[in-house]
Amino acid sequence: MSDKSVVIHVRFYNDGSVHEIGERPASLSGQQWFDKLSNTYAMDYMALSGGRGAFKLTPEELDTVKSASLQ
Repeated sequence: MSDKSVVIHVRFYNDGSVHEIGERPASLSGQQWFDKLSNTYAMDYMALSGGRGAFKLTPEELDTVKSASLQ
């Protein structure tokens, strides 16, 4: 991973569904974006306390997954 990373924060409802998530393309719901990131970059996800989590990606990885989401 490069020196520069993009951290995408996720907050969950009590039932485990996505409440809010950063860097989300307008064409996807929060849950769809989380699912896309999870399917592509599961190893870059960190579970945090308090119903939160974060993905740590390079800018290039983020660009790749965003452009794939537009197709």
